[in-house]
Amino acid sequence: MSDALNAEQLEARIMELEVKASYTDDLLEELNMTIYRQQQQIDALLNEVRQLRQQVPEGAKRRRAICVTNCPRTTELVEIKK
Repeated sequence: MSDALNAEQLEARIMELEVKASYTDDLLEELNMTIYRQQQQIDALLNEVRQLRQQVPEGAKRRRAICVTNCPRTTELVEIKK
């Protein structure tokens, strides 16, 4: 009786571990796809930044100023140190 109980417990434990391993595999695949999609988004954003930099006039590149407030009365500029 004790051997049968131990065998049943072992089988139940093995089933639990197989379920956990299967869940872990699914989760890993989902995370890999998330990372892949995020890398695609990063690549697209980098390309967009490159294109935007090409559109910026040379004078604006040298000044390297950005507008931090967009108020009808004032526009504050902050110099970016390189």
